[in-house]
Amino acid sequence: MCGIAGFLESRRDRPAADMDRDAAAMGAALRHRGPDDAGTWVDASAGVALAHRRLAILDLSAAGHQPMHSHCGRYVLVSNGEIYNFGALRRELERSGCAFRGHCDTEVMLAAISEWGLARAVTAFDGMFAFALWDRHERTLHLVRDRIGEKPLYYGWSGHAFLFGSELKALRRHPCFQGCVDRDALALYLRYAYIPAPYSIYRGIRKVMPGSMVTLSANGQGGEPVESAYWSCKDAAERGLAEPFEGSAEDAAAVLADLLESSVNLRMQADVPVGAFLSGGYDSSTIVSLMARSGSSVKTFTLGFDERSEAPFAREVARLLGTTHVEAHVTAADALAVIPQIPRLYDEPFSDSSQIPTYLISKLARQDVSVTLTGDGGDELFCGYGRYDAERVAGKTETERVERYRGMVSKWTNPVPVAPGACEPETTWTRPEQWLQTAEPCDQMMYLDTMVYLPDDLLVKLDRAAMAVALEPRLPFLDHKVIEFAWRLPLAMKVRQGERKWILRQVLYRDVPPALVDRPKQGFEVPLRAWLTGPLRDWAECLLAERRLRSEGFLDAVRIREEWQALPSRPSRSNHAIWAVLMFEAWLDEVRAFND
Repeated sequence: MCGIAGFLESRRDRPAADMDRDAAAMGAALRHRGPDDAGTWVDASAGVALAHRRLAILDLSAAGHQPMHSHCGRYVLVSNGEIYNFGALRRELERSGCAFRGHCDTEVMLAAISEWGLARAVTAFDGMFAFALWDRHERTLHLVRDRIGEKPLYYGWSGHAFLFGSELKALRRHPCFQGCVDRDALALYLRYAYIPAPYSIYRGIRKVMPGSMVTLSANGQGGEPVESAYWSCKDAAERGLAEPFEGSAEDAAAVLADLLESSVNLRMQADVPVGAFLSGGYDSSTIVSLMARSGSSVKTFTLGFDERSEAPFAREVARLLGTTHVEAHVTAADALAVIPQIPRLYDEPFSDSSQIPTYLISKLARQDVSVTLTGDGGDELFCGYGRYDAERVAGKTETERVERYRGMVSKWTNPVPVAPGACEPETTWTRPEQWLQTAEPCDQMMYLDTMVYLPDDLLVKLDRAAMAVALEPRLPFLDHKVIEFAWRLPLAMKVRQGERKWILRQVLYRDVPPALVDRPKQGFEVPLRAWLTGPLRDWAECLLAERRLRSEGFLDAVRIREEWQALPSRPSRSNHAIWAVLMFEAWLDEVRAFND
């Protein structure tokens, strides 16, 4: 796991030393993602510079240093993430005559690209990754992101410089960066509490879409990058629905168990200590049970948050599976102390309030391990959320059902009046041609969440929280083979007699009895209303002051004040609506401090 950054300039008159200085500054902004090593590479004649910050996970030696050059000399690569099947790819390449200096996955990536070409190589990579590849022969820059969007990658023109990086804070370090707030993206943020790809909070800066690559030639002067997809969740889902698994439920559970076990074992590869988050629920317990089956010593981490905490259940699962268990109980003061750090951690407005405990458990785990496995993705693949209830989105047409579901997950159901001058952009939610062709509402809801909520909320939350403390999270449920198989499973295998995740439970029950895990889903809920009407009231009142809101001009001060003053008597959705505004205002303060 690492941080990457760089730029391609349309001007060719800058000294290499100046370009290297700017690239190093961009990389330094990502030091938290990679505290173990740093590197830059510049070709002033092409106007290109690459920067890398390294968190050493595989091959801790200098052989893993980046930017890394291919043996043939054609390619230069900076990469963030891991290619889990690099061992198998290496053996295949060695049979073709390739030789290797070290044993890191980055060297295997370069060899595969050199031998097979980028298009074929990227489809062979099984992992989480975001990388920038400079082709010295073609004078072309390629930005590539993994299939489901586990790793972030921003890009865009700012003046005469095409910038890219793992986080926006790296782009802000380049002298050409302009940083104008995109009011349309702000409307999206107010609705969802996150900004869906490809948009970002800054005008002209975008996110590489999951399963896609962006290509830009240095031969063009200020040309537009071209984006193309190499993998499609929509295609995978529709293939699965068209070719459902035809065996018995027992057969399906056996196949799923094998796929998950393989995925877990691949993600346990590391030259540093590996652990797992454990809540005691189905998803994390399944992952930990499969880790324990490998015969390796497993260390697990649980956070106790309040009287409804799942910590006692996690403790029992850990005891049963024989893990070395670490448990911490967080006070309200501990959680509140994180809030001032959120704008710096998340880099653009983001207000999923479970970001707070996610950061705290990451900080806890990092004391003992450098890699942690998590259960993210299980809900979206196996129909785990209570909101996946077809009757709640009943409607005569698919458009009606999707709009009702969109309303259910919106914080501000009509955000445009709240952000004057905004026009809410189109997303997967509002483009029927991007929906599944299915008559089953639950399938559509799972698909929409996998396309938008998972990569743009859950994976952002986890990546930024974990990487803030240089912890690498790995997600076995998001192996593309697991995803593709999950879409082949009939809905009746995911929900049976009211039991959600039925098929996943059968895998877990091999090692953990139902009595330990069968209980209502709790999740990481923080007491927003109690905080906002109690210890955070003065802080919130300052950020929501009418004079401040009017002078900034981004939000409708009257509407915000009405919502804030009515908060104690409003439904719970108001908590999240106000929290979204507060996180935007706190982010503005962070940006001002950076600019000063």
